[in-house]
Amino acid sequence: MNIIAFTMMGIDKERAKKHAYRIRESSLWLSALLGGALGAVAGMKFFRHKTKHAAFKVGMPLLAFIEIGLLMYWMSGFFQ
Repeated sequence: MNIIAFTMMGIDKERAKKHAYRIRESSLWLSALLGGALGAVAGMKFFRHKTKHAAFKVGMPLLAFIEIGLLMYWMSGFFQ
């Protein structure tokens, strides 16, 4: 999912440059909520996209932090 979210950021950035049809912000958020937040954050940084939008600037890293925490919690059950 992270690869998909990263790629979506890149595609949306290219479309923004060309003033073409864009990927909806709700679709970007959905890809992040489905486990791709880290990829979305990486895409934001790599493509310099959505970095001035407060919701993305704060929300995506926060969501990535939460997803990493949930993954660590889930993985801790395997090692007990």
